[in-house]
Amino acid sequence: MSAPVPSDDRPDMEAVVQDADFAPEPTLPEPVRQRIMTLAAAALPSLPADEIPVAMRKVARFAPNRRARLGGREIAAQLAADPLFRQRISTRVVADTGDLGAAVASGMAPAAADPVEVAALAYLARPEGWRELIDQAGHAVTAEADSAAVATQLREAEQRAVRAEHDRTVAKVEADKLRDELARVREEMGQLREEARSTAKALREAQAATKRATDLLATEKGRIARTAADHDAEVRRLKTRLAEAEAAAATGKQSAKDARAVDDARLWLLLETIGQAASGLRRELALNPADKLPADFVADTAAELPGSPERSRARAQDTDDPGRLDQLLALPRAHLIVDGYNVTKRGFAEMSLEQQRKRLITGLGGIAAQTGDEVTVVFDGAERVHGLPPAPRGVRVLFSRKGDTADELIRQLVRAEPSGRPIVVISSDREVADGVRRHGAYPMGADSLLRRLSRS
Repeated sequence: MSAPVPSDDRPDMEAVVQDADFAPEPTLPEPVRQRIMTLAAAALPSLPADEIPVAMRKVARFAPNRRARLGGREIAAQLAADPLFRQRISTRVVADTGDLGAAVASGMAPAAADPVEVAALAYLARPEGWRELIDQAGHAVTAEADSAAVATQLREAEQRAVRAEHDRTVAKVEADKLRDELARVREEMGQLREEARSTAKALREAQAATKRATDLLATEKGRIARTAADHDAEVRRLKTRLAEAEAAAATGKQSAKDARAVDDARLWLLLETIGQAASGLRRELALNPADKLPADFVADTAAELPGSPERSRARAQDTDDPGRLDQLLALPRAHLIVDGYNVTKRGFAEMSLEQQRKRLITGLGGIAAQTGDEVTVVFDGAERVHGLPPAPRGVRVLFSRKGDTADELIRQLVRAEPSGRPIVVISSDREVADGVRRHGAYPMGADSLLRRLSRS
């Protein structure tokens, strides 16, 4: 295996690229094209993996006896379209062909060399005057075909002449033996004249065969032209694939743009929530006109007034307290997420599933109308039914997909919200409560919502 092409050979590529850009590919005789495919297929596996184009890597893995036959069209297209790939192949081929390859690469064609081999090496190496070498090979192939046809005709003529000479010898022997049969000799002379006419006819047939050979040559040229057209079609197909790849890249950019739009929407929602929370805080901290003097505060804290009732103590609110739920729903831009069947089976277990869903959704519609908050109720999709009535305004009804649970869908909804937005999750499932609490949500028990709905 020859060594890789050094980087110092890069300047030669400018001439190769310029030649490929400003001059069309020559029309190759079929023997020359076949020899080019054989040389390129043999040299392809010897290239380093990073120097083999992606389109050629599959061809390089073919067996040696199938590579040129099955991958010839792809190799020809790559040699014509990729000057760098052609130079790498030519470097391997010139090194493998020894003195002949070196001579052709320097622009010299040994007189005794096979013109087809010289033309194939010239096409790959592209020395000065390489097109003339290919034209000479084409003329040589044509001349060899013509010479073969003429040689065939000469052999046939010689065979006919030998037969004629044999017939004349036999006639002479017969004439010497049968001088008394002059009439028969004259008849044989007439036969010889008939054979001469047959010879003339054979000559005319040979001329017709020559014409057919000329027509066949024209047909072969037409086939070569069609091959060139197929090559052009392949180039257009590759350009089409490039355009499709560019369109796919544009689609990827659009997807990134859509993802950015989703992030912007979440950021806007968070900023809107923070703004409304600040507005609510300003309202809560607004001070009323003072109706007590400083001494009154001292009296309240450090003295006991006669007949004053015992101070009531604040009671801590638990996760089932509807008052706590009301406080959370009063936060700006709050989002209420309800574990549907966890609530209905705890509060309306005696009803059918359809009646449970309808009663819960109707009650949530009232809460959404009163608070203006976003409300989402999630049911397990395994029990989903079709033909549900329309959800009330402000209530989103979701069913988990097949294979997922409502608990997982609830956690996804919580994770999708921006950090800082008030999110209230109604579920008595301890695992759900712990999971959403880690993401900043407020878990509340199912009883808190049931009590809240009983007041509506």
